[in-house]
Amino acid sequence: MAIPPSYVDLGKSARDIFNKGYGFGLVKLDVKTKSASGVEFTTSGSSNTDTGKVNGSLETKYKWAEYGLTFTEKWNTDNTLGTEIAIEDQIAKGLKLTFDTTFSPNTGKKSGKIKSAFKRECLNLGCDVDFDFAGPAIHGSAVFGYEGWLGGYQMTFDSAKSKLTRNNFSVGYKTGDFQLHTNVNDGSEFGGSIYQKVSDSLETAVNLAWTAGSNSTRFGIAAKYKLDSTASISAKVNNSSLVGVGYTQTLRPGVKLTLSALIDGKSINAGGHKLGLGLELEA
Repeated sequence: MAIPPSYVDLGKSARDIFNKGYGFGLVKLDVKTKSASGVEFTTSGSSNTDTGKVNGSLETKYKWAEYGLTFTEKWNTDNTLGTEIAIEDQIAKGLKLTFDTTFSPNTGKKSGKIKSAFKRECLNLGCDVDFDFAGPAIHGSAVFGYEGWLGGYQMTFDSAKSKLTRNNFSVGYKTGDFQLHTNVNDGSEFGGSIYQKVSDSLETAVNLAWTAGSNSTRFGIAAKYKLDSTASISAKVNNSSLVGVGYTQTLRPGVKLTLSALIDGKSINAGGHKLGLGLELEA
């Protein structure tokens, strides 16, 4: 039996068709490198074409495979520093423990989180604890899988208020080329998605969402088509008549270019459309 995905990854295949290959309103550069000693560096920078705001981040990661340890350091242009230490498959097979801290020198704000994940055949469990002076918040999730069927539950308990602040359920079905996912969030937000791999070149997805007390249903359709081994095009449209298109081209090994555009179908002549440019470098 296969190991089911974590709760946050339920329906991920459909979300990827809607989200990957687009970067509306951004000029973005991502650079990934790896040193001879095994340290991985990831640098990312983006500029918002509407506001002109520039954001950047730097991440370094080192894996000590012999002991199942991973050390990660993060920094961003908001001047927030992050440190993460993870150990996997050492205490018990399938168990991963992570200690995550962030610190902002400008404000002095600090935060800490302990994450745990345990996965075996037919089962994927997670429990995170956010530390706060008012009282820790406990996040828990569980996903069970059997013969392609998936059932999941996610909750958040705020110890300061002594109540559940998140209460989500999900049911899905997954095969090699088809995935169905439905969810209910806090008893008021209903959603669903379908992913279909039509062929080796074509992938499609549909999503639906509805909020209790509202008469409107949000929906969208998306598709990704591989032109060849180095190029692909993506397109999506929703019920608000927003049309997104994207083109991804691998210029050479380790160099990928992404072009995207978002068009408002209700006001084509009024302007306000968005363009995006992305470049990924990896060595």
